[in-house]
Amino acid sequence: MNGDAPVLWIAVPTAVAGAASFGLASAVQHRVTKEVTEHRMLRPGFLFGLIRKPVWLLSIVTVVVGLSLQVVALAFGPLVLVQPLLVTSVLFGAAFAAWMAHRKLDLVLAAGGFACVGGLSAFLVLARPEGEGGGFTGAPVAPLAIVLGVIVVGAVLAARRFRGEIGAISLAAATGVLYGITAGLMKVVADQVRASGVAEPFGHWTLYVVCVIGPVGFLLSQQTFQRGKLISPALAVITTIDPLVSAAIGVSWFGERLDLSPAILAGEIVALLVLIAGVAVLTHRSEQLRRHLDRRHRSAGSTGLTWG
Repeated sequence: MNGDAPVLWIAVPTAVAGAASFGLASAVQHRVTKEVTEHRMLRPGFLFGLIRKPVWLLSIVTVVVGLSLQVVALAFGPLVLVQPLLVTSVLFGAAFAAWMAHRKLDLVLAAGGFACVGGLSAFLVLARPEGEGGGFTGAPVAPLAIVLGVIVVGAVLAARRFRGEIGAISLAAATGVLYGITAGLMKVVADQVRASGVAEPFGHWTLYVVCVIGPVGFLLSQQTFQRGKLISPALAVITTIDPLVSAAIGVSWFGERLDLSPAILAGEIVALLVLIAGVAVLTHRSEQLRRHLDRRHRSAGSTGLTWG
C-alpha cells in the first residue's frame, strides 16, 4: 500500500457517509414538504410551515452532519475523488424515498441516477481543475454572472409556466445554479478567513451575496421537493448542476484551468452526454410513474405515496 492509502481510508468512507446524509435529508424533505400548504415561489410562509414539522428540523441536522463529513473528506482527499462520491447522494436519496414509501426502488430510475453519477464523476475526473482558486483573479465577473442570472430567471419563469415534473425540474435547475454560485463564493470567504481571520469577510461583498443566494437556493430546493412527485429527477439535476456551475466559476473567476487536450475533451463531451441522457431518462420515467400514481390515487383515494 502506498503512503496515500491511510488518507483515502478516511476520505472515502466519510464522503460516502456524507452522501448518505444528504440523500436521507433530501428524502425526508421531499416527503415532509408535501404536508405543507403550497405557496407561491420564494414566499417565506412556506418555510414557516416547515419549521413547525419536527421531522423537517431533524433533516436540517442531517444536512449539517453531511456538510461536516464533506469537510473531513475534503481535508483528507482530493476534490476529484470526494466530489464524485458525494454525487451518489442521488442514489441514496432515491433509495431512502422508496424505503419510506414501502416500495421497491424503480430500476429505470436507478439506471438514470447511475448515469448522472457516472457522467458527472467522469467529467470531474477528466477535467481535473488546477490552480489555487479561492480568490478573484481580476477577470471580469459580469459575463458569467449575467449568464447564470438569466438561467435562474428563465428556470423560475418556466417553473411558473409548467406544472408537474417539468416545472419541478426547472426549479431544480435554478436551485443547482444558486447552490453552485454559493459554493464558489464560499471558497472566497474561506480563503479570506484563512488569510486574515474571521472578521475579514465582513468587509467584502462576497459574504453578503452568499447570505442572500444561499437561503434563496434552499427555499427553492424545498419548493422543488414539494412540487415533484418523485425525488430522483429533481435531486439529480440539483446535484449535477451544482458542481458544474462551481467549475465554471473556478475557471471564469478564479483562474483555475481544465484539461482540454483533444482526447480529454472528447471524453468530457461523452461524459456530459451520459449525464444529460441520465437526466432525460429520469424525467421521462418520472412522468410515467407520476401518471401511474395519479391514477392509483384517484382510484384508491390515497395520497402521499412516493417512489424513488
